[in-house]
Amino acid sequence: MRLLLIILAQFLSGSIWFAANAAFMDQTFLLSAVQAGFIAGTLCFAFLNLSDRFSPARLFFVCSMAGAVCNLAGVFVPSATGVLLVSRFLCGMALAGIYPVGMKIAASWYPKTLGRALGFLVGALVLASGFPYLIKAIAWQQDPGLILWVTSSLCLAGGVIQVVFVGDGPFLPKGSPFNPGVVRHLFSHPRFRASALGYFGHMWELYAVWAAVPLLFPLMVPARADVWSFGFFAAGFFGCAAGGMLSLRWGSRAVAGVALAMSALCCLVSPAILYLPRPLGLALILVWGLAVVTDSPQFSSLNARFAPQGYVGSALTLVNCIGFSITIVSIELVTFWARHLGIETAFLLLAPGPVLGWLWLNKQIPG
Repeated sequence: MRLLLIILAQFLSGSIWFAANAAFMDQTFLLSAVQAGFIAGTLCFAFLNLSDRFSPARLFFVCSMAGAVCNLAGVFVPSATGVLLVSRFLCGMALAGIYPVGMKIAASWYPKTLGRALGFLVGALVLASGFPYLIKAIAWQQDPGLILWVTSSLCLAGGVIQVVFVGDGPFLPKGSPFNPGVVRHLFSHPRFRASALGYFGHMWELYAVWAAVPLLFPLMVPARADVWSFGFFAAGFFGCAAGGMLSLRWGSRAVAGVALAMSALCCLVSPAILYLPRPLGLALILVWGLAVVTDSPQFSSLNARFAPQGYVGSALTLVNCIGFSITIVSIELVTFWARHLGIETAFLLLAPGPVLGWLWLNKQIPG
């Protein structure tokens, strides 16, 4: 029951991540602003060691309140101004106290089955990312404020659930102080280097796919585009959940490797999606939605396992910050390509990520 509440809190509070993308479809920099805020927030949390100095559950609640307020600010500012970008940046900073802190809370309750718990937790965040599109499909009425009001309310509710009904677990892990000077030391470890490089390849693809694939649906199913956008993210939830369960039997490396291979193949065949029979094209997109994120919780597990003892906190912070920095580049590159050269070939730019990620992962980490 408690795991379900943790998952629900993560889902509700994570719903602000893509809220502005659904509300303001013509804005190309909004997701990149969130990513930049998440990077800044992660570094700030790590430098100040906030999740060790304060109760993670209370910190989650405070960040959920802040995220709800910053997300709602989009209702009151013109969509064409830089103020909206600032509000999305601040949402990203708040999410740095929701996504990683939520995983720490899960670890404090389920240290022995963390791989499975992370699968469901990351899956909840994937589902939350697509939820604004479902709101839009059900009750849009050309009102961007509706999506922002609903997701802000959900974000606040997630914080309440976490602090009132979950709290900190009896096995609360203690993080190591952040030390940016250990970069060279970290990447001298072959297995950690392999898992980190695999993660970077995965991140090159992930958020760019999440940002751009919803642009395909108006071309394929214009009357049901938002429903299919939500379905695309929902497929990712099931991929994460299934991957978490399979990791108990196959191991995280095997699950991540299969997911990388599948998503690489989807990138390579993506130019054909708009020209395939519509049911086949839509099915391929759902498979892609499943594969592109299934490896995410497994990379979290691998990076934590192979990080040098004594530097786990610094290692995970640096890897996450580098990974999310990569997403900004790929998001803007794919968006630019789609706008000026056509969306049919834009996803080919992402194929090197999962391909190289698979090669790096399998080079140093045995099956």
